[in-house]
Amino acid sequence: MKDVNIITINYHNKDETLVAVESIFNDLKESSLDFTVLVVDNSQNADGIKDALADRFPKIRYIDSGSNIGFGKANNLGFRDAPAKYYFAFNSDAVIPENSRAIERMVDFMEENEKVGIVGPKLLNFDDTLQYSCYRFNRRSLLVKPFKQINWEKKYKILNNYANELVMKDFDHNETRPVDWVLGAAMLIRHQAIEEVGWFDERYFMYLEDADWCVRMWEAGWPVYYLHCVEIKHKYGRDSAKVPGIFKALFKNRLARIHLLSWLKYMKKWRRSFKFYE
Repeated sequence: MKDVNIITINYHNKDETLVAVESIFNDLKESSLDFTVLVVDNSQNADGIKDALADRFPKIRYIDSGSNIGFGKANNLGFRDAPAKYYFAFNSDAVIPENSRAIERMVDFMEENEKVGIVGPKLLNFDDTLQYSCYRFNRRSLLVKPFKQINWEKKYKILNNYANELVMKDFDHNETRPVDWVLGAAMLIRHQAIEEVGWFDERYFMYLEDADWCVRMWEAGWPVYYLHCVEIKHKYGRDSAKVPGIFKALFKNRLARIHLLSWLKYMKKWRRSFKFYE
């Protein structure tokens, strides 16, 4: 069993994926961890990612998922391919800064805190500003989440207040602490916890599978932590929010429809369990 199995998903974004993978190998080049890096390709090599990876990273493992099977299912495919003590889900639009030893430091945190199920680092935008990446299981905030995706919190104060609660703007993000859930763009998960709660719920094609996983971790007694001292840069394009207005977004933006569907699935599944754990 490996120490860490690191998964990133490619979907027609070869250049970003190559940068993300390079940052992973650079981060671990002096590490004593026994690790594997896998790229699960949801685009059937349409962008030539397979050969590009083989040329630059001989030790990498490439898996063609056969089609666009979604975020959670693709990660699960990679997780199961190489059993490890820890699994690191890492978005292809994220980059680990040089000389940060980010992955090793997250593993160290988990080794020192054996009851923690998931840890997420501090995420920064590429201009070094803070990206809000930890959230609350707050019923009223979750109810307005679809409106946040179409930027209505910028128009209406009450929606903005609830959206701020959701992304925990009321606490100092320079503090390591338990949180309800962390963004799936970069999260380290303990194998022992997965044995109890299972993998990503594959009924979510994309969006909110990270929230669902964190609920299940908390319910099984595995806390989720935000680790402020480890920083990773993340693009966070919010593609589901690029078409303004509810009806225009649903008709013109496929990702907005997927986001809404995932939100409905999540709200139905956890309708009786809106607890605060943090």
